[in-house]
Amino acid sequence: TNHPSKYMPIHANFGATSSLCAIALGSNLSSNLGNSEEIVKAALVYLDSIPRVEMVKISQWYRTKAITGTIARSLDRKVTEIEATEATEQPDYINGCALLRTSLTPSSLLSVLLATEAHFGRERRERWGARTLDLDLLLYEDCILETPSLTIPHPRMCDRAFVLLPLAEVAPDWIHPINGCTIALLAFDPPDLHICAPQKLRATDAVK
Repeated sequence: TNHPSKYMPIHANFGATSSLCAIALGSNLSSNLGNSEEIVKAALVYLDSIPRVEMVKISQWYRTKAITGTIARSLDRKVTEIEATEATEQPDYINGCALLRTSLTPSSLLSVLLATEAHFGRERRERWGARTLDLDLLLYEDCILETPSLTIPHPRMCDRAFVLLPLAEVAPDWIHPINGCTIALLAFDPPDLHICAPQKLRATDAVK
């Protein structure tokens, strides 16, 4: 059978009904809005207040080591020499995932996520730099989509323990539309698990 074109969405009627989506959240910089944990939690509340967006399920939060350009290169990712040398040691991240329902199209939802990052002080200076808020659209139903500004499923989600572990909490049976594996299976042994070493936050953990 022919695989759907990577340049076309599986669903041709985006926005007609509510679609289930998965997003990833991360922060390793504080701001005047709070520390990293407060920022990611506030971002979920903010997103839930946006028309046509409804939060469905939220994972636990994880503390993870930052993946800098140098570390990414050691994992055989595509990193330029400039990116690698610009990357410096960073604070740990607070990461999590959430499921939401929306009648927005993928591109409109991406715009909402980017606007939310900006609202919480995100400045895009370098690819592997620290950030107050990072929001990624991971999955949109069983959509396969590639445009100049958006690729679904997220092209690096299967490499990232800090994505797969929390995502497996909220969507273990979701089947990746390209490789056909469940999220639970992908989260069993992510390639960078020993590098970013995600640890679940406890209620008593202090986040700075």
